[in-house]
Amino acid sequence: DRLARLERDLFSWWCTLIFRPEGPRLGGGGGGGLMGMLSGKGGGGDDNEMSGSMKGFLECLDQVDAELTSTSGPWFFDNADHPTMIDFVYVSHVERMLASAAFWKGLDLRSPQMKKRFPGVNAWLEAFEKRECYLAFKSDYYTHVMDIPPQYGPGYDGGFEDKRVEFAKSITGRDGKSWNLPLSFDDELQPLYNGPPLPLCVLEAAGITGDNGKKEDTYQKADPEGMARACRLMAGWKLASNGENVARFAARGGPAGANNPRKTFGAQLADPYAEADKGVQSYADAALRAVCKSLLADDHRAALEDMKADLQSTVPSGKTKDVASSLAYLRDRVGVPRDLPLASARHLRAHLNYAIDTLLV
Repeated sequence: DRLARLERDLFSWWCTLIFRPEGPRLGGGGGGGLMGMLSGKGGGGDDNEMSGSMKGFLECLDQVDAELTSTSGPWFFDNADHPTMIDFVYVSHVERMLASAAFWKGLDLRSPQMKKRFPGVNAWLEAFEKRECYLAFKSDYYTHVMDIPPQYGPGYDGGFEDKRVEFAKSITGRDGKSWNLPLSFDDELQPLYNGPPLPLCVLEAAGITGDNGKKEDTYQKADPEGMARACRLMAGWKLASNGENVARFAARGGPAGANNPRKTFGAQLADPYAEADKGVQSYADAALRAVCKSLLADDHRAALEDMKADLQSTVPSGKTKDVASSLAYLRDRVGVPRDLPLASARHLRAHLNYAIDTLLV
């Protein structure tokens, strides 16, 4: 009962912080920057440096952290070495809190500073991430911030403005790094290797083992090239397994596509009754075949050059913008975990962007 009530309190503070205008700082004092606001070492301390909703949310999260650190293991209860129902009740909303706090408030709850303030919460998240079953329903920040507004209402920008802009660009792939080749080994905001980044069968097929020789383990010491290849192979396999339907879906992004005579939807990217642009579909299919080849190839550098050549030979100059628009339509609708786990989805998004850039040169 106590933990269930605390979860509702945390949910309430989260809704107040994200879905209402944040309001002024409590005292209006200044100095100390982001870490000063969070640690109380700034010129005005916590009370003076942040809004009441931010302060209330973080203090409620302190209570959650205290509950987690009071047990001998990472979970809310000591009587099992696995998550119980109350852990699952919390984690679905904590996932949304991580994404929305970064996107709308510039608050990274998994940063080194936040790990010091919330060691129990971060250890709990890392324990979840070590379990392959969690990978099957763990979403990424982009998918969350796209599907949160139709469920809860629009989020309000606020918090730490410089970080908010930086994080929002990273989450939506507009920073020139997070969805662009060459990709970094890990993601700056969303740690990929606290546990299996791909299904264990994919990792085993690629000859990748955990840092300590176990399956449900961290993978932070994995060979970056080998891991990138496994991520590309999974993306290429998923794309090839349903290529014709994916091409039809992408062609909704053509100039004559996405015409929907039926009702509109609250979700920004949802349009289930849209139709493909038939004049673009065959060229979108050819472009996606080129993308798929590059994902599945052994020599990735050569494969990217081959992709350029394939796109130039199969997409007429009069159709390049339409096909690029189709690929962007698909890129923006790659969902995690529906389509792929994040470690693989970021490679698909980045290769689609590479193809888009090639077409628009």
